[in-house]
Amino acid sequence: MKILHISDTHGFHSRFPDEKFKDIDVVVHSGDCSNYKDAYRNAIEVADFIEWYKDVPVKYKIYVAGNHDTSIERKRITKEDFEANGIIYLENSFVNIDGVKFYGSPITPTFNDWAFMKARDKTHKVWEAIPEDTRVLIVHGPPKGIRDLSFDRDGKLEFCGDYSLLKRCISLQNTLKFVCFGHIHNMDGVYNQGISTFSMTPTVFSNAACVDDGKFDRGLTSFGNILEI
Repeated sequence: MKILHISDTHGFHSRFPDEKFKDIDVVVHSGDCSNYKDAYRNAIEVADFIEWYKDVPVKYKIYVAGNHDTSIERKRITKEDFEANGIIYLENSFVNIDGVKFYGSPITPTFNDWAFMKARDKTHKVWEAIPEDTRVLIVHGPPKGIRDLSFDRDGKLEFCGDYSLLKRCISLQNTLKFVCFGHIHNMDGVYNQGISTFSMTPTVFSNAACVDDGKFDRGLTSFGNILEI
C-alpha cells in the first residue's frame, strides 16, 4: 500500500500537481485545509477543499481536521459532508483499509483560541483511546521533540509537540507503523517537513506541512511524503 501524506495546505490544495497522485493507494491529509478563523469564511474554504479532494484520482482519501478548521469544529461542515463526497473523515475514530487500521484525531495542545484544542494535562485521555492495533496514526500536531521546532513569544526555539502523544506512540511501537502530522511548518532556518526514524522505536514519523510559516503567499513549498506499508 502506497500512501501520500499531505497536511496544512491552507487553501492552496488546487495547486497540487496531478502527477503526485499517480500510483497512490491512499491519500492522508492531516488537517488545516483552511485558514480563516471566522467559521463562516472558513466553511467556504473547507467546502472548496472538499470539491477538490473528491476528484483527486485516488481510491481512498482520508481527512483529519486541524486547528484552523473552525467550521468543522462548529459543525458548519460535517462528517457527512465529507462522506457524501467519497472522503473518509476521522475524528477520534478509525477505518480499516485492506487490513490496515488508520486512526485519526484532530486534537492539539491549547495555543491561542483555535479549533480542536485541549489543555496539555488533558490530552493523554485522547491518546489513551487509540486502538492497540493501529498501524497508521493520523494527528494534526506532532509528538514532543519530533519535527516540532518553533519560536516562542521571546523568539527562542522550542520543541512544542505533545509529550503525552510521544509516550503513547512509543507504547504502541509493536504495531504502529506510521504517525502522520503537520501543524508545525517550515520557517526561516527551521525545517520540520519530512520523515524521521529513531533507534528507540520502529515507528516512522511524518510531518507533511505543505506551506511555510509566515509565507503562505508563496503557496505550496512541498508536496507531502510518500509512505509504504
